[in-house]
Amino acid sequence: MLAVQEPALAAGTVTCVATTSLVKGARASRSTIALKMMMAGSGLIFIGFVLLHMYGNLRAFWGHDDFDRYAEGLRTFGTPDLPYGGLLWIIRIVLIVSLVIHVWSAATLWRRAKRARTVKYQVKKNKASTTSSRMMRWGGVTILLFLIWHLLEFTIVKVSVNPDHQGANVTQDPYNLIVASFQVWWLTLIYLVAMAALAMHLHHGVWSASQTLGLTNSERSRVFTKRLGILAAVVIAGGFSLVPIFVLVGVIS
Repeated sequence: MLAVQEPALAAGTVTCVATTSLVKGARASRSTIALKMMMAGSGLIFIGFVLLHMYGNLRAFWGHDDFDRYAEGLRTFGTPDLPYGGLLWIIRIVLIVSLVIHVWSAATLWRRAKRARTVKYQVKKNKASTTSSRMMRWGGVTILLFLIWHLLEFTIVKVSVNPDHQGANVTQDPYNLIVASFQVWWLTLIYLVAMAALAMHLHHGVWSASQTLGLTNSERSRVFTKRLGILAAVVIAGGFSLVPIFVLVGVIS
């Protein structure tokens, strides 16, 4: 009897462990899909914001008064129903929440992938990946660091790094602050490097988000999504780069 019962007990134990593993695997899979969905959703919010922000920046080509009028219009939008600057604070809150979700989801997915890869690759093969996908993580870090400085310079502290243009008439005037900042060559260079990182992030991000949302199920949709990613990268990063370049060469002054 003992000889018969022991295998049965062992088999029961194995079944229990296997079932537990399957349940944990299913939960992890659902959790991973949820994280990717949150990354895709927050990424789309950022794309919408940078498009609007790019439009605002390009108003610098219309001159000082038009640009400052646009900037003031954002602060007075919706008044008196909204307090002064109310729209900007709504946008900021949405962006902060989206940023936390995006960064947390990306970090969690990266840690899971690292834990799942118990043995390091002897030879890394990147034939199927693009430069944008390989640079996704470090490009994101670059954009985050740039964003912190960008907010300090133009929103939170409002500081001019241009020694020839200082004082309240520069730091408290949106147009003057932009012109004074981008007249400094090294700051413009930093900005353009950040835009290159943004372009690569958008290129792969559009593809990744579309794939997560199930929009790349056919060859035609995959080709369209790849082209859309390239278009978003060129238009947004290129549009943001125009103002600092034209300030540096003296067209915008």
